[in-house]
Amino acid sequence: MNLKEIPRVANITKEEFLNDYFRPQRPVVIEKCIEEWPAYSKWSFEYMRHVAGNKTVPLYDDRPVHHKDGFNEPHATMKMSDYLDLLQSEPTKYRIFLWNILKEVPELQKDYTFPDFGLNLMKGLPMLFFGGTNSHTFMHYDIDLANIFHFHFAGKKEIILFSQSENKYLYKVPHSLITHESIDFSNPDYEKWPALKNASGFKTHLEHGEVLYMPEGYWHYMKYITPGFSMSLRAIARNPANLGRAFYNVLVMRYYDNIMRKLKGQEWIDWKNEQAIERTNKQLS
Repeated sequence: MNLKEIPRVANITKEEFLNDYFRPQRPVVIEKCIEEWPAYSKWSFEYMRHVAGNKTVPLYDDRPVHHKDGFNEPHATMKMSDYLDLLQSEPTKYRIFLWNILKEVPELQKDYTFPDFGLNLMKGLPMLFFGGTNSHTFMHYDIDLANIFHFHFAGKKEIILFSQSENKYLYKVPHSLITHESIDFSNPDYEKWPALKNASGFKTHLEHGEVLYMPEGYWHYMKYITPGFSMSLRAIARNPANLGRAFYNVLVMRYYDNIMRKLKGQEWIDWKNEQAIERTNKQLS
């Protein structure tokens, strides 16, 4: 894969962000954007244990998709305090994914503000993500193809991004938002996945207090080098084509996929994975 380092800036004005990154749809890491937030100094595993230890949290791991799994259905649940104990004591594949802090722990709202990047951020959807050493997400893009600002707290995280223009090389699974689950994007096997050699994307590592802007519909793979957590804020897609695809994904695609899982069972999942390989390999020939 041809992966370029994501550009980094210490700080950025609204005009610079809009002109240099949002309008051309380029990712960027902003290193010193949130040092004035109370969250910058307060948000740690111990603080989360204090304010949310008794909450039951949804957990996900890297097991292959099964036809009985609902759309974004968690693989397990656990008390936050127990999960944090696990996270800090040993490597674990369990991750917290799309946990709405506004709904679950309203007092955390006092610890951050919505930065003015010139986009209307969705104030009802701040999401938290936690992971243990070497846990990772599948390469995926978000159902609404939103503009995403990913604020990282604690630990170190590896991130790889691709734009939608690279779909033909990524072994995209049809009727879904992921690539083939067997691909290890941190160490890809090019003999098994030869099309990946043609893919051009971006990479970076995030540490405490850094913010990553991911443009509309960007594929993202995230691997926790050490235990850590992040918060994402999002703004609706502005490109009409992306907005149309977002509505299709939300209103049609996910329901169609769920219906086919019920009708076809694991045969549907296996067919989709086979199609990801077959369709991508056609691009090579």
